[in-house]
Amino acid sequence: MGPISLLTTMPEWVNLLIAFLIGTGFGFALEQAGFSSSRKLAGMFYGYDTTVLKVFFTAAIVALVGSQFLSYFGYLNLQLVYVNPYYVWAALVGGVIMGAGFIMGGFCPGTGISALSIGKIDALFFLVGGLTGAFLFAETYPFIQNLANSHYKGPVRIDEWMNLSPGMFTLILILIAVFLFWIAEKAEKKFKRPEISNEI
Repeated sequence: MGPISLLTTMPEWVNLLIAFLIGTGFGFALEQAGFSSSRKLAGMFYGYDTTVLKVFFTAAIVALVGSQFLSYFGYLNLQLVYVNPYYVWAALVGGVIMGAGFIMGGFCPGTGISALSIGKIDALFFLVGGLTGAFLFAETYPFIQNLANSHYKGPVRIDEWMNLSPGMFTLILILIAVFLFWIAEKAEKKFKRPEISNEI
């Protein structure tokens, strides 16, 4: 499947089944972590609940360390791992738009689907808004394609851009995560909202 190196090639239906199981597990993990609550997600921006930072940063580090171990033992070909191409202005403008949508709607696309799966009506409106935005982007693309495609940098990896070895970059990221987790704990104590801080 993808960049995984196995002794035999798996049939396509097995690839799809594995992808389905991974996606289902990811959605279940989001819901169990409380990410189906828009208040918990919005709490990241207000400082009273930093679960989003902790969970996603931990997931990124586990994936990074795990992929390097798999590569070391020959089970993963990192050269085949897809890296999104980097368009500077598209990333900046898109990040601002998505961030604004996140704080106003209380969800990102993945957590919105997770919330909808357990019947959250606000998530339904959020996803309809997201689909509307995608439609408008497609329809207006001829007018904004210069902006969307400007300053193309290719499939940039941060460790390569910083001229660091993957191991050193991983160590630095872990240290940054520990520092941010400490800051997050301080923020939660400072901006604590007892009436909703335990609500999921």
